[in-house]
Amino acid sequence: MDRSAEFRRWKAQCLSKADLSRKGSVDEDVVELVQLLNAQEQFFTTSSCAGRILILDGGINGFEIQKKNCCWLLVTHKPCVKDDVIVALKKANGDAVLKFEPFVLHVQCRQLQDAQILHSVAVDSGFRNSGITVGKRGKTVLAVRSTHGLEVPLSHKGQLMVTEEYIDFLLNVANQKMEENKKRIGRFYNCLQRALERAALSNSHPQIKEKSHPSYTHKKKRNPEKADGKGTGEENAEELENGGDHPGIDDVSTFPEDANIWL
Repeated sequence: MDRSAEFRRWKAQCLSKADLSRKGSVDEDVVELVQLLNAQEQFFTTSSCAGRILILDGGINGFEIQKKNCCWLLVTHKPCVKDDVIVALKKANGDAVLKFEPFVLHVQCRQLQDAQILHSVAVDSGFRNSGITVGKRGKTVLAVRSTHGLEVPLSHKGQLMVTEEYIDFLLNVANQKMEENKKRIGRFYNCLQRALERAALSNSHPQIKEKSHPSYTHKKKRNPEKADGKGTGEENAEELENGGDHPGIDDVSTFPEDANIWL
């Protein structure tokens, strides 16, 4: 079976499965984004979360909460109010933690080039912790992630360790992060639309693609003084850091079957 046919089979199997998440459906704030991706022949989504504020209660080991072994006291994908948190904390018996988890999305891509385009969209939209993984069977998956999360312990052995004023402060921070998270999702959707339009235009007019991206072989012009070794150490260091060339998709050739690639 060729790779394209195998990818279509994977996509059909994945999209036909029941949603096994706690909610059982795609979050409202990312429905349009997920639908847009799944409508493309080169992509399909395998998991997503629009971002959420939650309170977990459970065993704690070095302040690292294990979700599988704890109780979910509160979960919301919308801005949270203090009264809801206070009510949830009254149910805590162990070490309760307030968390904000930003948007996360996993997309399987038909080939590495498709993943690289999507990775650029993610980074340009503010999701700078995104990365690409190539699995042993050749499955190429892009993980869209960011780093603006939040995790704060609130109680120990069922006893509240902070004041209500501090909870107010934390919720203000968490809600601001939620709002920024929503803006980034909107930017991601808009950037993705533009990227898909450019890709469609390039595929239908190969000469436009060639003019726009001449194999990424263009090099920076060297300063004559630098060529003679007269450039300052600072300038040379900057050139070494940025590199003389601009590597692109055409520079990627082959990878080991079990390689993990993080861009």
